[in-house]
Amino acid sequence: MLTSPATTEEEVKNAPPEPPKETLPESIAGFASVFVVGLFIITFVIQHFEIPSGSMENTLLIGDHVFVDRLVPTGKASFLAPLFPYRDIRRNEIAVFVHPAEPGTYLVKRIVGVPGDRIHLRDGKLYLNGVLQAEPYVIRNGTRDIYRDNFPAVSPLESFGVADTGRKTLPPNIHGQDLVVPDGYYFAMGDNRDNSNDSRYWGLAPRANFMGRPLFIAWSLNQTETDFEPKGVGERIMAFLNTAIHFVGKTRWNRVLRLVH
Repeated sequence: MLTSPATTEEEVKNAPPEPPKETLPESIAGFASVFVVGLFIITFVIQHFEIPSGSMENTLLIGDHVFVDRLVPTGKASFLAPLFPYRDIRRNEIAVFVHPAEPGTYLVKRIVGVPGDRIHLRDGKLYLNGVLQAEPYVIRNGTRDIYRDNFPAVSPLESFGVADTGRKTLPPNIHGQDLVVPDGYYFAMGDNRDNSNDSRYWGLAPRANFMGRPLFIAWSLNQTETDFEPKGVGERIMAFLNTAIHFVGKTRWNRVLRLVH
């Protein structure tokens, strides 16, 4: 059946208008918006960190690349506070913070003591507020150290290896057999308990030093601590090429996208 010309004109008249084509300036504006949002997320919401040491084994391994949530420690006074939820770092959470004794260096440790907590170790076992803690994530190498394993029974002032920040912040907060965590500070230790330079040595971690908490492992590369030692330009180029060539074999695929807790 043929359609009459009148009907065809009516259909054309009532047909919905074609959407306007995007102009070049509009396309550029769209890409710019995506770039700005991405930059905002990377700058203020999440940040990438690489694990260079074994102090958090086996929770975090050398060569793990983690994405860190920067919203948790933003602080109530931050300009981002009205836009995002805020809460303090909690006990037993893993956190990233600036090294109290080495500004510019970032540490990742487990927060075992929050303000008001009473802490001591006996034979390497952690007691929190007088209660022995079950820490299934902790590993030990079997060595013995009086200061490290029985903190703070031996004064930090009498122990070799304690940084100046530790000698300053630890003794005033030792009461009896316990260290009492003061307001505005946290006590942090590595899960690799016998191989961790932590609050027992450099002291308490100030609240203002916290950057965030690791959310998940984005990628994990089979590396050792020697891979993170300072290298010349040529060595860095060769290391990069080696990683690129052996990317599949060197990646720990069973750790990719694993949550950190």
